[in-house]
Order: sequence, then structure tokens, then C-alpha cells
Amino acid sequence: MKRNLIAAVCLLVSQSLALLAETIPTEATAHKRSLTKVSHAHWGLDAPVALFAGQIHQESRWRIDARSPAGAQGLAQFMPATAQWFHQQNPQDLAAPFATAQPFNPAWAISALVLYDRHLYRQIKAANSCERWAFALSAYNGGLTWLKRDQQLASVSGADPLVWFGSTEQFNNGRSLASFRENRHYPEQIIQRWQHLYASAGWGLGACYEF
Repeated sequence: MKRNLIAAVCLLVSQSLALLAETIPTEATAHKRSLTKVSHAHWGLDAPVALFAGQIHQESRWRIDARSPAGAQGLAQFMPATAQWFHQQNPQDLAAPFATAQPFNPAWAISALVLYDRHLYRQIKAANSCERWAFALSAYNGGLTWLKRDQQLASVSGADPLVWFGSTEQFNNGRSLASFRENRHYPEQIIQRWQHLYASAGWGLGACYEF
């Protein structure tokens, strides 16, 4: 019992030191106020601003000119087709201040990320809010259609399709191995790593702190 307690304490200390070793990019500071304002406008005062900040950190490390090998663009790493489609779907919140989709414009990218997360979160049913956030982040990274396919496989395999951690996350219904690994890494990094970094730095609330 004592040995287990010591091991748990050592693990906690190790994790805390690892988190302290991480740093928030200096570029992020310029966008803190904008992210907070947009998050509160669309999610309310309990918006998980630290989670959104952690998501941008994972996507682009706050580089407004970031480009992925696959073609994703800007802070929020929207694919061009997704950026155009989502811009058209949100004429009041995106198209009104911006004439076109502008993934390399940080104001557009931050608004689009916050709104797209809200869109996905509303589309998903889950056992609780924490699982729902994991599903939403998986869908942001890999697409809602792929997420639903994985949930279907989980269901027919006897697992709970409304639970991500330890359940749906284990099932791959056709993705390439590289895409599967990246997709499972994505919610884990944001929820368990990056949002804590930003919350500790005073960026506001996060989500899913039980993990």
C-alpha cells in the first residue's frame, strides 16, 4: 500500500515537472483577449477557454501562417474546403464580419475554431460532458463521419459507443494506421496536457479535469 502511494506521488510530481517544462508560445499572448471574448460570446462565461487555447497550441503552435503537408491552413488548421463550407454555414457569425473564409486571418481562425467545436459538440451524444469533448475533438481532427463509423464498430463489438476513453477510442473502422494514431493522440494531448498548461497560466476554464 505504502509502495503504491509513493509510486503515485512520484508519478504526479513527474507529470507536474513535465508540465512546468512546457511553455506557451509568445505568439499566443497577442490572441488571448480575442479567444476569451469569442469563447464567452458563443459558449457563455463558463466557456472552456483553456481547452480552446490548448487546441490551437496542438494545431499550429499559434503560428498564423501554419500550413500542414495535407493542406490545412492557419491557427486553426482548417482545410480549404472545410473553411469555405463552414463559412457559408455561419453567415451571421463568420460571413458578416468577413467577406470570405480567411484561415490565415487569426480573428477568423479563432472564431471558426470556437464555432466549429460548438457545432460538433452539439452533434454528438455521449455518456457525459468529458466524453463528449473527447468525441468532438476527435471529429475536429478526423471528421464527424469517421467518428460515427468508429462508434458503430464499437457498438457492434459490444463496447459503449457513448464513451470515448477506454471504449470507442480503441476501434478503427477503416482509417489508415497513421491517421488512426494521430486522431487518438489529438484529444488526449489537448485534454490531458495542453489545456492544463493554459489554465495554469490564467487563460480561464478548461474541461474534463477528471482525466
